[in-house]
Amino acid sequence: MAITAAPAASSLFNCSISPSPSSLCCRSLLSSLPQHHLYLSFAGGFGFSTTRPHQKPFVSKPFICSSSPGKSQPMVPPFNVLITGSTKGIGYALAKEFLKAGDNVLICSRSAERVESALQTLRAELGVQHVWGTKCDVRDGNDVKNLVQYAQDNLQYVDIWINNAGSNAYSYKPLAEASDEDLIEVVTTNTLGLMICCREAMKMMLNQPRGGHIFNIDGAGSDGRPTPRFAAYGATKRSVVHLTKSLQAELQMQEVSNVVVHNLSPGMVTTDLLMSGANTKQAKFFINVLAEPADEYVQVAEYLVPNIRSIPISGSTRPTYIRFLTGLKAYSQIFSRLAFGARRNRYLVEE
Repeated sequence: MAITAAPAASSLFNCSISPSPSSLCCRSLLSSLPQHHLYLSFAGGFGFSTTRPHQKPFVSKPFICSSSPGKSQPMVPPFNVLITGSTKGIGYALAKEFLKAGDNVLICSRSAERVESALQTLRAELGVQHVWGTKCDVRDGNDVKNLVQYAQDNLQYVDIWINNAGSNAYSYKPLAEASDEDLIEVVTTNTLGLMICCREAMKMMLNQPRGGHIFNIDGAGSDGRPTPRFAAYGATKRSVVHLTKSLQAELQMQEVSNVVVHNLSPGMVTTDLLMSGANTKQAKFFINVLAEPADEYVQVAEYLVPNIRSIPISGSTRPTYIRFLTGLKAYSQIFSRLAFGARRNRYLVEE
């Protein structure tokens, strides 16, 4: 297969595819430890990120999109929300919270059975009919195009698109031991799938008078720290941040103000995916210190959804980086553990 370079100016959617001694101590410790266990964040599985519901989110502002008068219409709730990988984990919790807020939600998964099951549960629990679902494999361009068409047929437009689908192939091993199948699963889902979804979401939103907001969920490795035993996953999640910044720059160059791309960071939760990698001393340490019970997804969603919704409500055109877990909280919990033994053996017995 021949690979040709696209012109440098091409955009993705035109492509074919004085601190305290204690804080200094914690910072020094964190710098010396393998940070992949400190910043675990699997889309649809678990994540690391630090802020509590009463705190304001950490927001980075690398770009401000230029204005394009006359092209946009104000966004008012209820919003139409599409979430990939949303039949379980954080994606499902986000869908549920948006529904509670009165929004219209479209969920999807590569499994038609999981989609149907999730739809039945949401409708039974919430007694609402403003939730839709369809099968979609984000790795398949035609599937994502069909997802867009399904959204337009049922919702007419999408205000908020959250790219949550991701995979680690449930594999924790050195890259030298990784199978072709596992590597293909991780890279095609987390990188190719994300690019396809961003491309199709932007195409759709650029033709919507209301525009739209795209949120890309990050993960372990997104901050550039090493992720031994799941190097491929970390590499793909590092690319999430770069892709988001590049898309922000493309939209700015095109003077588009009503389509904005953001980053979203959930929290570390004790799911099967997280616990399957808890077979080292350092992994057990950070899981006990930083992770929350599986039902913490509810609290994560209760924090993230209002902050996500506040962006279109305010009319902001600033790209944001919303984090549930900030570094300050992580430092605090690690310090409490080292100083007072807090959270020791909370989930796993440490040696």
